[in-house]
Amino acid sequence: MSFSRLAAAAVVSILVAAPAGTQPATAVRTIHLSNFKIEPNPIQLAAGQPVTLVIVNDSGSGHDFTAKEFFARARIIAGAAPNGQLEFTGHETKSITLAPAAGTYPAHCSHFLHASFGMKDVIEVR
Repeated sequence: MSFSRLAAAAVVSILVAAPAGTQPATAVRTIHLSNFKIEPNPIQLAAGQPVTLVIVNDSGSGHDFTAKEFFARARIIAGAAPNGQLEFTGHETKSITLAPAAGTYPAHCSHFLHASFGMKDVIEVR
């Protein structure tokens, strides 16, 4: 078999093996909320790349994860962040899948005095 026929056969086999509309795997990033912090800090994401944010409230008390501009500019794929935030009861976990827009965004817990005690973060999307 000539090289050009071998190359053509390889290309055809790749096209046949890959399903139409195949998208890259969605990354998963876990964010932890506790009484005095949000981790990791900063949260680093890739612009336009789908990511599932798994947000875990490690605390027994309620918290929220508020990032209004971040959620407003992202393309939400699954889940929701009404008014730019996710609310958590003690030890609750939620997830949201999105494609983030490039930029640097503040994030915090909006409960009374929680940000003052350290529950704030930065989301860096490059």
